[in-house]
Amino acid sequence: MLRRGLHRVSGLAWGPPSRLASTSAGREVRLWFRPALIGGGVAAVAGTVLWNWRRQLRAVESVSVAHAEGKEIDVVETEEEGEGEVKKKKKKGPGFRDRRVIEYENRIRAYSTPDKIFRYFATLKVYDEEGHHEIYMTPEDFVRSITPGDKQPEGLGLDQFRHVHIKLHDHHSLRMGLHTKAIRADVETKFGDDGNIFNKLGENGLINFTDYIFLLTVLATPRRNFEIAFRMYDLDGNGHLSYDEFEKVQSVVFHQTSTGMRHRDRSTTGNVMAKAGVGSALARYFFGEEMDQTLTVDKFLSFQSQLQHEILRIEFERYDPDDGKISVRDFCDVMLTYAGLSDNRKKKMMARVKKYFKEKEDEEIPGVTFEDYKNFFQVLKNINDVDTALTFYHVAGASIDPATLKHVALTVAGVELNDHVVEIVFKLFDENDDGELSNKEFVSIMKQRMMRGLEKPKDTGFTRLLSAMLKCTKETKLI
Repeated sequence: MLRRGLHRVSGLAWGPPSRLASTSAGREVRLWFRPALIGGGVAAVAGTVLWNWRRQLRAVESVSVAHAEGKEIDVVETEEEGEGEVKKKKKKGPGFRDRRVIEYENRIRAYSTPDKIFRYFATLKVYDEEGHHEIYMTPEDFVRSITPGDKQPEGLGLDQFRHVHIKLHDHHSLRMGLHTKAIRADVETKFGDDGNIFNKLGENGLINFTDYIFLLTVLATPRRNFEIAFRMYDLDGNGHLSYDEFEKVQSVVFHQTSTGMRHRDRSTTGNVMAKAGVGSALARYFFGEEMDQTLTVDKFLSFQSQLQHEILRIEFERYDPDDGKISVRDFCDVMLTYAGLSDNRKKKMMARVKKYFKEKEDEEIPGVTFEDYKNFFQVLKNINDVDTALTFYHVAGASIDPATLKHVALTVAGVELNDHVVEIVFKLFDENDDGELSNKEFVSIMKQRMMRGLEKPKDTGFTRLLSAMLKCTKETKLI
């Protein structure tokens, strides 16, 4: 019907001149047909959009039904007659629904308050016998909460948790300190041995809201800033801080981070920071059972390094390493995770690396071991010094080739990068394929990677828009 209507309208609009005479009546007819033609075009576009939307909706529903029924849709197996061979297609990327969910979760990471982020990505709600409860993250939840593109498991989301009921064998409530031994049989954890830094949070390494805020602060604050803060509040100059002195350091550093600027205690949800900004388990680790010990800057910086190491290990394991190695593509994905680049830009950079290694058919493509991974991030921990060194080379007119980058890494960070790691880095950031590193973009992206995007301003840009409009209004002269 829509097509017939459009045909009639177009036939009248473009018919013989005799039907549209240049009389006053003819002008009225033309004036009537113009909006009709425009309206018909709008209806056609709307119909096309609606049809596409319904097609996408049917696709999403089919995926959801298949997922609910436990069907595997990523890998298809077919058995050929007479041969019995099983062929497997490559695993597909996220579907339409998953992409929309990932985009939504990335916006939560970027713009929501710490309270909402914690409630969205935490997966455990633990109850005691009296009905008191507290929400906890596992270390994997914590890493997921700061990693863009890492989708929350199905069935878990904002205020949706796994419920665990425990029996306390002492007289403490959950608020005063969870008896984590009681959870060990109920919660399956995958985060390592007793030497794991997360176990300093408690026997199972579970993270409550206060610990979550503290860990974000530790990750978002450069090592040098903590050293300065420690010296500022070390009033007697002995290199040790008491519990009260550390409370002041924590408060100052916390409010300098983007997380601290956004945080507001939410008594309605129970997400209220402890007075010192550090959980009871960590407080005992730093200051002893009776809180009568002192904390040195070396012990605290060692804790920061161990935390970064454990998060690197969890990130590495997320890529399911084969024989202890992750693929070149996975390593590139790690480097670009917090870059803030468009999807098209990332695809071009990845395609450049893929093409380079594809042309080397006679050579085996090396993977990246955890040792390689750790050494590269040791360089990133000193990225400001690396930036200075590379700038000196650039100003002196020297090209930044692979040998130069390896020399800078050894001089500044004290680690020797493997040749294939340097090769991957150069191909990823060598925009014009001249064999030289585009160091400005490399350093900029690596700074974001090291800080995990935690130092970025967490607003949607509306405030900056209003500021720009006000500035333009003041500078514009009315005629």
